Amino acid sequence: MSGFILAIDQGTTSTRAIVFNGGGRILGVGQQEFRQHFPRSGWVEHDGEEIWDSVVATIRFALSNAKVAASDIAGIGITNQRETTLIWDRSSGLPIHHAIVWQDRRTADFCDTLKAEGAEPMVTAKTGLLLDPYFSGTKIAWLLDNVEGARAKAERGELAFGTVDSFLLWRLTGGKVHATDATNAARTLLYDIGAGAWDDELLALFRVPRALLPEVRDCAADFGVTDPRLFGAAISIGGIAGDQHAATLGQACFRPGMMKATYGTGCFALLNTGSERVPSTNRLLTTIAYRLDGRTTYALEGSIFVAGSAVQWLRDGLHLIDRAEASGPMAAEADPHQDVYLVPAFTGLGAPWWDARARGAMFGLTRGTGPREIVRAALESVCFQTRDLLDAMKRDWQGGDETVLRVDGGMVASDWTMQRLADILEAPVDRPVVLETTALGAAWLAGRQSGTWPDEAGFAESWRCEQRFEPAMDAAERDARIAGWHDAVRRTLTQ
Repeated sequence: MSGFILAIDQGTTSTRAIVFNGGGRILGVGQQEFRQHFPRSGWVEHDGEEIWDSVVATIRFALSNAKVAASDIAGIGITNQRETTLIWDRSSGLPIHHAIVWQDRRTADFCDTLKAEGAEPMVTAKTGLLLDPYFSGTKIAWLLDNVEGARAKAERGELAFGTVDSFLLWRLTGGKVHATDATNAARTLLYDIGAGAWDDELLALFRVPRALLPEVRDCAADFGVTDPRLFGAAISIGGIAGDQHAATLGQACFRPGMMKATYGTGCFALLNTGSERVPSTNRLLTTIAYRLDGRTTYALEGSIFVAGSAVQWLRDGLHLIDRAEASGPMAAEADPHQDVYLVPAFTGLGAPWWDARARGAMFGLTRGTGPREIVRAALESVCFQTRDLLDAMKRDWQGGDETVLRVDGGMVASDWTMQRLADILEAPVDRPVVLETTALGAAWLAGRQSGTWPDEAGFAESWRCEQRFEPAMDAAERDARIAGWHDAVRRTLTQ
């Protein structure tokens, strides 16, 4: 492989820019955290301008760190936190309100109303999604209804909607390109994933004017060039994919039956089902894995809202650890005879439960329970939730019984957590050499588009496993632990 590629990885809690060389090796990194806003219980917002500033700053730092100039970069790939919703003024480029984050629950009542009206079967048939505040459609409606004058301006074509990728693309190109890719469009509740188009019936249901919407392109496509004033030279933008889809590509999960799970703020598992769009009967999502050369590859997806953010809560909320890396060693020292369960429904429960009103709870506390047991319960909650997703996927898709999970994200650096994950799943867990798989997937899209990186087959050959974790837990212990988890979840559910 040849050709420097810049990946923008705009996540929920931080922004990273990474420069890769032609062999997929990291040359330079810039990273910057930004503030989380919680105006009410269950509400989560970001400042769009702060996100934009973090992107510009991290790109400049990464280029300097890699000792390359903008003119040396063959292409930019963008990957982003999905579903997070922005609406901005087309003339000024400024957001009309804080971004409403994917974790936000403020539209739960709206979703319940639409369900009561019988709208969910139609929505699911077209989008593969469920009616949940997680997705963008109800967030758009809330902004139009709650920001003064927004709906009238939207109907006059003065405003633009986008997930974070679209907002960044607009700003990077100086307002010249309003577009997104198929994976991000598929998460809005407004896009028919079978027809590959925005859907008028869905737009009417959510009361979203078509004039707001970006053009939808393949994941690897011509998305324009950056304003040369930003980085010293114009750089081609050649790839966009939502973070979980980019990680699927970065893990080289190109064959049906391959599965990856990314453990970031949340956890998101995708199972490649190829050209077959598999409807879920177990409350999973049917989504677009990626679209290349006009051909759509589908996936089943399970979404866990709280994974790495549970570790942040241990650190910043409870002050049980001073750094995330301490969680695994602490969990290893927990009393094995205490069965403590954390159901981390801080912003509701995702798949396969989908209970927007559920809130976090802990069970099994005794006088002997201490920080170690609570830390272990937080890490195990991620493992149990992943098991729920894997079981649901096996029931939905009969493509094979053998499962090897490829993992990435911040939590996978913990050997204890990955071993416990393999134990609970009763399946091998593969941790790759390159852990920045989300950014790598975005980089591959841009490299593919620029012609400087290889195709799917060539890229898959470059994937390397750093360590495989094999299940070692006694079956009786595993079954008992899973039964205890399910009992804790049942006690937490509100519906």
